[in-house]
Amino acid sequence: GQLEPKPSCECSEEKLNRSLRLLPREEVDTILREEGCVEARCEFCGKVYRMGPDEVEKQIFAAKGDASNDEEWKKEMKEKGEN
Repeated sequence: GQLEPKPSCECSEEKLNRSLRLLPREEVDTILREEGCVEARCEFCGKVYRMGPDEVEKQIFAAKGDASNDEEWKKEMKEKGEN
């Protein structure tokens, strides 16, 4: 039989956190200073994620490993109980 396409999105707040960790800290600080929060919209499903300065600080300081390394990020998510 044929497969029916089903809309499915794998966006998450954790992926936003990872993206923030990949940006230079100065850029994140500039966004927070100018906008008051970090906002991102998923290009696929349209879900909007917003994080204020306190949440950004918490996520950046709580993070372990290298966000640019897929294996380290997957390990971090597994330790947190995500995915």
